[in-house]
Amino acid sequence: MKIVSQIKEPVSKEMELFEQKFFESMTSKVALLNRITYYIVNRKGKQMRPMFVFLTAKLVNDGEINERTYRGASVIELIHTASLVHDDVVDESYKRRGFFSINALWKNKIAVLVGDYLLSKGMLLSVEHGDFDLLKIISVAIREISEGELLQLEKARRLDIDEAVYYEIIRQKTATLIAACCSLGACSVQPDTPHVETFRKFGELCGMAFQIKDDLFDYGETQIGKPTGIDIKEQKMTLPLIYVLNNVPEKDKRWLINSVKNHNKDKKRVKEVIQFVKDKGGLEYAESKMHAYQDEALKLLDTYPDSPYKEALQLMVNYVVDRKK
Repeated sequence: MKIVSQIKEPVSKEMELFEQKFFESMTSKVALLNRITYYIVNRKGKQMRPMFVFLTAKLVNDGEINERTYRGASVIELIHTASLVHDDVVDESYKRRGFFSINALWKNKIAVLVGDYLLSKGMLLSVEHGDFDLLKIISVAIREISEGELLQLEKARRLDIDEAVYYEIIRQKTATLIAACCSLGACSVQPDTPHVETFRKFGELCGMAFQIKDDLFDYGETQIGKPTGIDIKEQKMTLPLIYVLNNVPEKDKRWLINSVKNHNKDKKRVKEVIQFVKDKGGLEYAESKMHAYQDEALKLLDTYPDSPYKEALQLMVNYVVDRKK
């Protein structure tokens, strides 16, 4: 956790106050809802997304933030939490970060309604304070996340994903929310300036690198909370597999597609697929693409003067790529 603490250091006071404000933004008159939101707040992850918001805002505004920044961070976290609650229902997943998911404890109907509630709270937080510029950034992110999920489901049925489609899926599914965090941070303190677009791009590049790193974990030896080969079992087309599919003879391609389509529950076959992808350079290719996104993100930061916030964001970009889970 040392690296995460280092990243958090320049915004640690803001993060403490944010946690308080975030919890307040979730409260309701319904006791059941409060019980569930209390459960959610006490099982939070590393909170990278609010950190992106605060670090970006402080970087572009000489270390100063305002109430809009706190609201922006709360909205992002509400939307992100809502999407996780809904994801667990869709994926029929009963664990999240080692704890029982909301649908495991309270069943699907309540989980879906809780997700909807968090989503509406996020929207209202912006509307009630007239943060329409921030609301637009968030709304675009929500639309793109939904589109990305549906595009992936549509393509997974036929397994006909090429690299361009893959990048579009991960841009929408993962990168768009991190892009929203960064552009939102900039917009909260410097609306209508070039910083907003610069940091949208920066967040998108970080998100792309983050997702490719996640794909690589599927081929790793270490336990990271999800079992190795789970993407293949779920028929998810990731970059190492796509690269190999497009660069092997037709016979091998047919074997790979058949394996993923019809033998994805066969542990021995899944292991063979993983080994085949490794042998054919799939991991090296994905790593080279991930590092290209990392370098591009760092280059955008180079245009800003040195500060603790710039340093923390540089650390964040490198952490995204170097993390072990």
